[in-house]
Order: sequence, then structure tokens, then C-alpha cells
Amino acid sequence: MTERIWLSSYPEGVPADIDGAQYTSLVALLEESFGKYADRTLCSFMGRDVSYAEVGEKSLALAGYLQSLGLTKGDRVAIMMPNVPQYPAAVAAILRAGMVVVNVNPLYTARELEHQLKDSGAKAIFIIENFAATLQKCIASTPIKHVVLTSMGDQLSWLKGLLVNTVVRKVKKLVPEFSLPAAVHFNDAVSKGKGSAFTAPPIGADDLAVLQYTGGTTGVAKGAMLLHRNLIANVLQSEAWNSPAIKGIPASEQNTSVCALPLYHIFAFTVNMMLGMRSGAKMILIPNPRDLPGTLKELSKHTFHTFPAVNTLFNGLANHPDFNTVNWKNLKVSLGGGTAVQGAVARLWLEKTGCPVCEGYGLSETSPSATCNPVTSREFSGTIGVPIPSTWVKIIDDDGQEVPLGQPGEIAIKGPQVMAGYWQRPDETAKVMTADGYFKSGDIGVMDERGYTKIVDRKKDMILVSGFNVYPNEIEEVVASMPGVMEVAAVGVPDDKTGEAVKLVVVKKDPALTEDAVRQFCHDNFTGYKRPRVIEFRTELPKTNVGKVLRRELRAQSAAKVD
Repeated sequence: MTERIWLSSYPEGVPADIDGAQYTSLVALLEESFGKYADRTLCSFMGRDVSYAEVGEKSLALAGYLQSLGLTKGDRVAIMMPNVPQYPAAVAAILRAGMVVVNVNPLYTARELEHQLKDSGAKAIFIIENFAATLQKCIASTPIKHVVLTSMGDQLSWLKGLLVNTVVRKVKKLVPEFSLPAAVHFNDAVSKGKGSAFTAPPIGADDLAVLQYTGGTTGVAKGAMLLHRNLIANVLQSEAWNSPAIKGIPASEQNTSVCALPLYHIFAFTVNMMLGMRSGAKMILIPNPRDLPGTLKELSKHTFHTFPAVNTLFNGLANHPDFNTVNWKNLKVSLGGGTAVQGAVARLWLEKTGCPVCEGYGLSETSPSATCNPVTSREFSGTIGVPIPSTWVKIIDDDGQEVPLGQPGEIAIKGPQVMAGYWQRPDETAKVMTADGYFKSGDIGVMDERGYTKIVDRKKDMILVSGFNVYPNEIEEVVASMPGVMEVAAVGVPDDKTGEAVKLVVVKKDPALTEDAVRQFCHDNFTGYKRPRVIEFRTELPKTNVGKVLRRELRAQSAAKVD
């Protein structure tokens, strides 16, 4: 791509490029915010507002504590917690000490956790007690020597008595039995850290900040090395992109985002937490977004302006009977990412909130944001939008050559947010990086003459029916618009005649929906080879904790039935 054809699609006021050099490190960004916005609320959690000053003070003490353990610059420290106030404090502490954040999915099994701790070489971990039993099962096989445990007692100190004892006892019953004798409780670590000398290490833009492990749905999880400059760039890129909508927030209201996506996921880590801290915003922390009634009850207490979410969360909330108990009138940006946003869901969301879903695209390897639709657009484009500032995108064939506009190929991304490579995997890094510095995403897309790209699918998810390519996203997008359908997934299953056939797994919105009705709808909307051979109804689809539908699991289950 010799020119950025997408720049003509930029909203007024959005720059073509950002200046990532304005911060020497993420630590410089965080410390600026702790001072500049000291009196503002950084996060709201279960009825308690936590200030920038409080998180700043706790993180500085924790940084001193980590150093007192003998940990030094470059050491990896894991975080295995849901969305609680201790999360941003732990992140800031690790970074201020010059160490590397290793974000861990709290719902990992012992096997998955062991792999990530061993692969990263993490020497310490911040973990909430609900998941400590998982750590106990594998800790002997990992490099972990130090455990900072967040218990219900720690939660109460943050909540300052807002939970009555009966509630606490009920919650404690949900915590599995565990024994980690070397564990130090979070508040004790803060107290010890306040009494320890802290020496701020020199931290530069090219130092490693985060090891962000890929979701693991494509095979063995690999750690994307995100440098300080990668994350700084993506924060500033996202800020510039959102600015046309954010400037409409009244001066009397603190910019507030809903943080329903888990902070261990790069989407929430950068777009909620890091971007929020850069701009002095408040996060409404939602520890369990799958609890839709609880999520809506919490949101009903707040005024908020931005809502990053995945398609399944938008869909679930919009279809919930309690949806109208929330005041949505202040919502300025509904940012969809993580997985494709379906047109039917986007239309319903706009109808019910008045705020369009702005679909973006990115990966762990791109910190994550790479493209997005303009936040000023009221129309759902069905695309992932255009490259954000300082980002280049091209569509390439299997030989790495750029294909003509309108032709499908692999999406390749270049920009300051692209990772330095995979942790200790130069062979895997070489597979995804081109000679001219582009990251090969593994996603198939088509770019139009305006620079908008539509994802057709991932290479591995493509279904081959009698030599014809069938893309699950297309099938799912169309069937999701059918009245009576809540959710849908399409996968390939073995077929003696055609090699593979399309299987459709449907979750009903209308209990009266029949297989015959779905087949007729598909007959009316798809050419022969795209029509599903198998239709199965389920009460729910298997998903990751972030909300992505696990097609791999559906394929495996279907293959097992065939065997």
C-alpha cells in the first residue's frame, strides 16, 4: 500500500498520526495521571469509589514490596484476578518496579495456568483467593516463589464495611479450600511496602511492559511481547480516534467507561484501563458480566459514556427484560471488538440506546486496536472500519504479495502498536512478521476503495465444500438476522460427498422456532453449497470468558459424534 487511502474517511479532527514519544514509558503516563487527577475517581466497584491518589499510593508501596523480595527490573509478575480495584494497583506496581505484567485468565485450569507461568518464567503472582486452589495444584511445577493473595478481607478494606457480614459469609462459602503457606495478603504487602525503600529503575520505551498471551483457541498459547512504546501508542491512537465523540461529554461529568470485559484481556487492559488512566476517566468495574441482571443493576446506578463490549454482551443486554432500568442517554461510544459484531445486534442496540455500535478490530499482537469505524458514523458498516492513526494495513496473498482492492487475502498490519515478537519464540515470530515489518493476522479480509476492510474469516475456520470456500462469519451474520434466533455459530463437519459440510448451531430467542423454518430461511438466502447440512439447537454456545464463540469446541464435539 503506497498511500493511505483511508485518511479521507477520517472524521474531522482525527490526526493521520500520533506522537508516541510524548511519554518515555507507561510509568511516566501513570505517574502523570496519579498526580494530575489525584482527587478523581479511578474506578467504581460495588458501591465504593477508589481515587487516583489511592491507587497511586498503594501501587508505589507494592512496587517497594516487590523490590524487597529481591525481584528486579525485567522479572515477570503474573496477575490472576477478575475486575477488582486491586487490578490497576497491581499493574501500576509491577510497571513502576520495572517488571513485566503477565495477564492470566482467572478461569484457567491448573494445566493452562502451569503452562503460562512456566512459559513466562513468572516469579510472583497476584491472585484472588477464589482461584488459589487452581494455583495450589500446579505451583510446585512453576517458577512462582511469591504469592500476593487478595482475600475477602482485602475486599472489605476496599469497600470499608459496605458489605454486611452475612453477605461475606455467603461469598466465602464459594471459595474453594486451598493452602498456600507462603502467600502474603494484599494489604500486608502494601503495609510492608510502605516500610521498604523503593528505588525507581530507569525504564525506556523499548523495555518490555506486558506479556499478553494469545487466547489459546488456535493452539498453544504464546506470549505477545508488548513494549512500553507499543501500549503508549495504542492508548494515544485510541484516544485520538474516540475524540470526536468524547468531546461531547459535558465538563460537569467525569468521562466514565463500563469495564465489563475482563482486565486480563488486552481489549479492556488498553481501552478501558490504560486509556482511562491517561484521560483521567472513571471505570465502572464489572467482575462478572455474564450475570446480566447484576450487570444491569450496577449500571443503573451510574452515568457512563463509553462501553467497550463483544457481540454476545451487547446481544444479551439488549434482549434482557431489565435493559430499560439503565439510563443509556449519556452513552457516546459503544465500541465492539474481540469478535465480529452482527448487524442484527447492532441494529437492536442502536434502536434501544440511540448509540451506534462502532466496530473495531485488533489482536493481542497489536496492543490491540488496529482498525475502527468512525465514532461519528450512525450507520453500521458491517466492516472493521479503517486503520487508526499511524497504522498501515494491506491485504496480501500466500506469497506475501499485496492483492488488488476488492480481492480477499490475509490482513497485514504495521504500526507502532505491533508487538516486538512472541516471547522466546523466534520461529513463531518469523512466521507472522513480513520482511517489511507487517504482522500477518491470520484473518482473511477484503479492503474497498475507501480503505474499509471486511473480515471474511480466519483461515482455519473456513469451510471447504466441494472445493468452494464457505466463510462462517457470512453464514452467522445472515442467520442472526432471522426472527427467533438469539445466537448462531457455523462450523465445518466431515461429509462423505463434499469433504466438508456446514453445520449450524442455533440458540433460540423464540421457543417456537423450528428446524424447517431455519432451513427455509437458509434456502432463501444462500446458494446450495452454503446451506447447512446439519442444524442443531442448543440452550447456549460454548464461549471464552471474553465472549468469543468457541468454534473449535463445536467442531470437536461434532467430530466426536461422527466417530
